Amino acid sequence: MLTSNLIWAVIGFTLTVLVLSYLAGDNLLFRFVIYAFVGMSAAYVALIVVTQVLWPQVVIVIINGSLQNQVVGLVGLVLGILLCGKLVPRLAKLGNIPMGYLVGVGAAIAIGGGVVGTVIPQVLSSVDISWLHSNHGDKLFFWSPLLNGIVILAGTITTLSYFHYGAKKNKDGKIRRGFIIEALSWIGKAFIAITLGAIFAGVFSASLSALVERISFLITVLRTLVR
Repeated sequence: MLTSNLIWAVIGFTLTVLVLSYLAGDNLLFRFVIYAFVGMSAAYVALIVVTQVLWPQVVIVIINGSLQNQVVGLVGLVLGILLCGKLVPRLAKLGNIPMGYLVGVGAAIAIGGGVVGTVIPQVLSSVDISWLHSNHGDKLFFWSPLLNGIVILAGTITTLSYFHYGAKKNKDGKIRRGFIIEALSWIGKAFIAITLGAIFAGVFSASLSALVERISFLITVLRTLVR
C-alpha cells in the first residue's frame, strides 16, 4: 500500500521529469506543468489577498472598526473598486487614480528604503576611519579598510560616470563626452562587467545546485520504487 509521502514523491518525480523534458525542446507536457504552476500560484495569491487583506483589513474594519479605521477601510475599498475599472476599456481611466497612488507610494517606499537602508549605511561604513586609531599590529589589517574604501569610492564614481550622458559637439561636428568623463566611464564599465559577472555566477551556481538537488531527488525516488 502506498503511503502519502510516497504518493507525493511520485507526483514530484513526474512533475520534475515533465519540466526537464524542456531540454528536448518546447512540448505540451512542459506547458502543462507551467500552466498548472501559474494557475495554482494565481489561486494561492488570490486566496491570500481575500483571507489576509480584504476580509480582515477591509470588511471587518468597516463593520466593527473605529470611525477612523472605517474611513480608511472605505477609502481602500473605493480605490479597489476603481482599480477594477482597468478590466473594462471604457472605465480604464478610473483605474488611473489607484494606479497612480500605488506607483507613487511604491516609488517613495523603494527610494526611502534604498537611501536609508542601503546608501546611507554603506556611505557611513565606507567613511568610517575609526580603524586609523586602532593599535592592531597587523599591517594587512591596517591597510585593508583603506584599500576597500578606495575601491568602493572608485567604483561608485566611475559607475555613475558611465551613466552620465552629457556631451558636447566637437569642432569636427561629432558629439562626444569630455575626456575625463569618457575615461571614468570606461573604468566604470569594467566595474559593471565585474558586478554582472558575479551576479551571473551566483545565479548559475544557485541554478546548478537546484538541478543537482532535483537529480538527486529523482534517483532517490527511483530507488524507493525499485525496492
